[in-house]
Amino acid sequence: MSINTRVDARKTRINADEAWILLEAANHILIAKGRKYNSYAPTAEHKDDILKQVMGRSGNLRAPTLRVGDTFVVGYNETMYQQFFEDVR
Repeated sequence: MSINTRVDARKTRINADEAWILLEAANHILIAKGRKYNSYAPTAEHKDDILKQVMGRSGNLRAPTLRVGDTFVVGYNETMYQQFFEDVR
């Protein structure tokens, strides 16, 4: 895998509206919060729950956020990464 685009979250802010535009185009979103993680299909029904989890206290999209194909992976959880990247291979 290669990185096509890299954005520094300290220099480029992505607010909730911009984040939703990116996320709603995905087929799948994985969101890590500590030792747990959630999986969503980005529908209007889940929009508020998704945005609460992907936005940081500063109002910026949390880092790290990865887009791999049609999936977004937000936050870091070792188990989630291992499972996700095993499935991608």
